[in-house]
Amino acid sequence: MNSDSDLQIAGDILEVPHLLQVEREHPATVAEFVGLARSIAADRSQWEHLVRYDAASRWYHRLRTGPGYEVWLLSWVPGQGSGLHDHGRSSGVLTVLDGTLTERTERGTRALRAGAQRVFAPGYMHEVVNDALESAVSLHVYYPGLTEMPMHTAPHCEAARTEPGALTA
Repeated sequence: MNSDSDLQIAGDILEVPHLLQVEREHPATVAEFVGLARSIAADRSQWEHLVRYDAASRWYHRLRTGPGYEVWLLSWVPGQGSGLHDHGRSSGVLTVLDGTLTERTERGTRALRAGAQRVFAPGYMHEVVNDALESAVSLHVYYPGLTEMPMHTAPHCEAARTEPGALTA
């Protein structure tokens, strides 16, 4: 009876270059999109000089595009919010770069401080608000690129049951 080891069957992975995964120029998986957002967040020189604050509406700037994805930089002065919405067929990664944002969903309300990330699938419905007394900055990665952002009324959302400015756990 021949007892072959995994190494005998598959060979040494380091000697089989065609089996090694080539490093991609652009992200293609959820983990890679999260990694992209983290790397941009960590390098303030990529985004800090671009941030603007607008008292009339949320400010936004498309920071980067790639095959099928977009990266957006947003700023939020106190009191600004997105309204209850989803992102159509796009998945996304929301990363708070500075300040604190509040996310409200049908499951509840959570404070997202600098460094916090949220990953969501198509159809994920939420409202993001700056309930804090200081401005905030966030980074949004959408795949595929954002083509729609349907707005919703909030009969089933925590946002509809919470007074503006109130945080629940």
